[in-house]
Amino acid sequence: MPEQSNDYRVVVFGAGGVGKSSLVLRFVKGTFRDTYIPTVEDTYRQVISCDKSVCTLQITDTTGSHQFPAMQRLSISKGHAFILVYSVTSKQSLEELKPIYQQVIAIKGNIEAIPIMLVGNKSDETQREVETKDGEAQATTWKCAFMETSAKTNHNVTELFQELLNLDKKRNMSLNIDGKRSGKQSRAERLKGKYCGTNEAAPLNQEYSAFGGGEGLQLTI
Repeated sequence: MPEQSNDYRVVVFGAGGVGKSSLVLRFVKGTFRDTYIPTVEDTYRQVISCDKSVCTLQITDTTGSHQFPAMQRLSISKGHAFILVYSVTSKQSLEELKPIYQQVIAIKGNIEAIPIMLVGNKSDETQREVETKDGEAQATTWKCAFMETSAKTNHNVTELFQELLNLDKKRNMSLNIDGKRSGKQSRAERLKGKYCGTNEAAPLNQEYSAFGGGEGLQLTI
């Protein structure tokens, strides 16, 4: 299907096996596959609400291989927003995102104007190599948002895509159309928020943080 001028393009990057495709499929189709099938590049589309009208959310699930640098550069140049996925069970998968982030900066320029979400997937796993605080610290350094997810249990999957849309201040976008969710996800869990750096008391599980400039927004789920 050819791209339309009102497509909003989200590009998903990450090493092989971190669960990029599982996150996208869980969001778009409400399904989960437990087997790893390497992806070259897949694109999924979903209608969303955009500036009191509708537009198409185009999600590009990229390859976890480094064999297609030209394809990666093209995806970045055409993308409006980016999801950088690592597995909390693999510190190496977080390290592999660093050159991708640098390439996004090189191609897109003003990084603070670009919606980027750093995502620690497989949060249901008990054997971790990357703690939540380490993911948050990396997001703070990159001045991007952060969330932990589980495609397997459907934890924070819908919230991930909605919060990514919320980061784009130039458009008013929602996954809901006429009060109904456009995807097949269950109802979102209630979000409770507090600002980092304040003395407000609130229970923290540190699974969602949005950082912008020198101040961060801490939400707990």
